[in-house]
Amino acid sequence: MISLVLLTTLSTFTLWVSKPQHIWTTSIVSSIIISFSSIFLIFPHWPSSWHHLSSSLATDSLSSPLIILSCWLVPISLLASINTISKQNTMNQRIFTSLIFIILTALVITFSALDLSLFYIAFETSPIPTLSLISRWGAQKERFQASVYFLFYTLAGSLPLLIALISIFSSNNTLLLPLVTSIETNLSPHIVLSSIWWLSCLLAFVIKMPVYGFHLWLPKAHVEAPIAGSMILAAILLKLGGYGLSRTITIFFLPSASFLSFPLTIFCLWGSLITSIICLRQTDLKALIAYSSVGHMSMVASGIFSLSIWGINGALTLMVAHGLISSALFCLANLLYERNSTRTLIISRGFKIITPLLSVWWLITCVSNLGLPPTPNLLGELLIISAIIDWNVLSFPLVTTATIFSAIYSLMIFSNVNNSNFPSFISNIPPLASSEHLLISLHLAPIIFLIISPTHITL
Repeated sequence: MISLVLLTTLSTFTLWVSKPQHIWTTSIVSSIIISFSSIFLIFPHWPSSWHHLSSSLATDSLSSPLIILSCWLVPISLLASINTISKQNTMNQRIFTSLIFIILTALVITFSALDLSLFYIAFETSPIPTLSLISRWGAQKERFQASVYFLFYTLAGSLPLLIALISIFSSNNTLLLPLVTSIETNLSPHIVLSSIWWLSCLLAFVIKMPVYGFHLWLPKAHVEAPIAGSMILAAILLKLGGYGLSRTITIFFLPSASFLSFPLTIFCLWGSLITSIICLRQTDLKALIAYSSVGHMSMVASGIFSLSIWGINGALTLMVAHGLISSALFCLANLLYERNSTRTLIISRGFKIITPLLSVWWLITCVSNLGLPPTPNLLGELLIISAIIDWNVLSFPLVTTATIFSAIYSLMIFSNVNNSNFPSFISNIPPLASSEHLLISLHLAPIIFLIISPTHITL
């Protein structure tokens, strides 16, 4: 694991010593080397055990898929940004690519940290370069408001988590994950106090996912972020919350707060349903995809809050599949924006006539987003639904309704973009370049691999 962290760090320094005309070649080649170096983590391993151990970094069946996902998407995000960022001055190009590698370094450390203090530092470091991407390379002046929302929501959840980690250290005298089993506090006999404690400990992860109700920063950040920022934010940074929740939910859990699992799961399912309905009323394509991410991550949170192995397995599967598909959707939305200079759905339509192969990519990503067989999205949703219904059958109407509305807005995206009449006032639409086809293919190749071998993303 240390070798992977060193590779990402060295890649950042290499960008600053390379010649101006070689910045993008160096960054893309370095990111490809990193992504292929991470593939060794996918080899078979024993469940619930740590591998590739070092003094403070290691991986297991929960962290390995997310590390590979992070390393895989960095070269893709660089490829997606090369058309716009390469036109800027040399310093801006160096800073932009360096920020991408800094985000990757923070993500790899977060997903592989054995020490909870190192986990917290890396967890809170990752939003800083993302904030810089949004505020510096955002498209409109509203990017500053989006940055403020992003910053304050992140800060609001970090303080209770820090207090929780201090309490863990005082009760266990260690913050190493293999040694920390649970937290002992004098709040256990008090139901109200223990409930407030548990919720405040998990607040940072719930905001980062984000679950419905804590999501106001996400649509703003997605709409204003550059394409690389949107892809990394949707595909990887949101998974920090799911990973942290899965990793620490049993550590922070107090028996007297066990009754909270049911209302939290119902709240997450309700949030998934509401955001799916909100998606039906969106006119901005990026905002629609952002709200769909909130719905999917609310479903992930409900699986984790069920406290069952099926639910956590389904959450991990859905996180990886959603990371690839949501990044592909943002990439496709950017391809439309580069051709008609708008994200409005009523104008971005009829592309099936102009670019027929683009409609094929939209079809594959939309049906994957709604969870059509045999995509891994379906496997993740089935595991989560099975865990929730087995846990409490009364949640069946809510979870099925949320799934139905998710399918409706996914089909609506495909129908609006491809099947309507092309606007007559837009002309000179260039066809897709080979690099753009490669961009989407790199998103879908891991999906095909997971269809063939889904066991690589299960605990």
